[in-house]
Amino acid sequence: MPEPVWFADIAGLSESDFLKKFDRLISAVDVGARVKKRALVAVKVHFGEKGNTAYVRPSFVRPVVDAVKTAGGVPFVTDCNTLYVGTRGHSAHHLMTAHDHGFTADAIGAPLIIADGLRGDDAVAVPIRGEIFDHAHIGADIVKADALICVSHFKGHELSGFGGTLKNLGMGCAGREGKLAQHSSVSPRVRAKTCTGCGDCTLTCPADAMSVDETASINPETCIGCGQCILTCPTGSIQIVWNESTESFQKKMAEYCLGALAGKQKTSLFFNVITNVTPQCDCYGFSNPFIVPDIGITAGTDPVAVDQASVDLVNKAPGVEGTALKENHKPGDDKFRGVYPQIDWSVQLAHAEKLVLGSRAYTLKEIQ
Repeated sequence: MPEPVWFADIAGLSESDFLKKFDRLISAVDVGARVKKRALVAVKVHFGEKGNTAYVRPSFVRPVVDAVKTAGGVPFVTDCNTLYVGTRGHSAHHLMTAHDHGFTADAIGAPLIIADGLRGDDAVAVPIRGEIFDHAHIGADIVKADALICVSHFKGHELSGFGGTLKNLGMGCAGREGKLAQHSSVSPRVRAKTCTGCGDCTLTCPADAMSVDETASINPETCIGCGQCILTCPTGSIQIVWNESTESFQKKMAEYCLGALAGKQKTSLFFNVITNVTPQCDCYGFSNPFIVPDIGITAGTDPVAVDQASVDLVNKAPGVEGTALKENHKPGDDKFRGVYPQIDWSVQLAHAEKLVLGSRAYTLKEIQ
């Protein structure tokens, strides 16, 4: 049976009028049916790397927070720290970046909590039944929450073709160890040319896998893949080996969604904000021109259906000339293959459906 996906079209509307339509969308998906009174509700967002301008605006997060409060829930807005060194690699920088991008308690009506702790190592190994993983390392405060509402920026992605709800759940809810497991199947490597042999990495490695002679080295037999050394190294000499194929990456990401949603399948909601559709992730410290005009917001209780509906809406739109979209500009053309012709983005949807995370069959219900 096709899953309902609600859609608020932004075409021809001012921001104030669209926010009113967004309120009607939120009412249609019935937040109260998913949020019990006094429930702690994780509102999962992506605050954007410093310098990025395409992330979901706080003005789209506040109505969701308000709806949770109206239902009697207690919301907190959250994300997990990044694997790479940037402006969101630990909670201190992450919270300042969020603040600089307008995500303050006053603006969004809820506190900000980085779900995997100060250094990204506060994660829970959640048992899952995947084809690749039997556990998913998920940010502890997301695991502890009673409900999960995912507000995602729908855009292109250089490894998965597009990034939406499945990406925000699978990669975004993972602790650092989980992020590394999805991106790589081997231990990090040390770049000897820049390593100074300071030994800082040996002090933070929880598995005693680091040693220092003239330069640092990693014992792959004892390395547990937590990624702490990557963020600890003061010269950036410990680096991720990005060796996963795009197909494997997408499957791993879908399996991590199982961990993010464990115990919350009936207390979760998903929103895709299909505006500022950039060709790449908001983890970059910049934003390239948008590849299609702004489309609107989709929402539903099925993460697979919401992503499938979103990609279909993008593909139905006309492409914008002079952007990273080099081909497939006509309505109906595959826009994400027009940017990344080598990536089959359907892998993430097909694997998620196989894992019984949801259905690719949907009925679009447009909000008037």
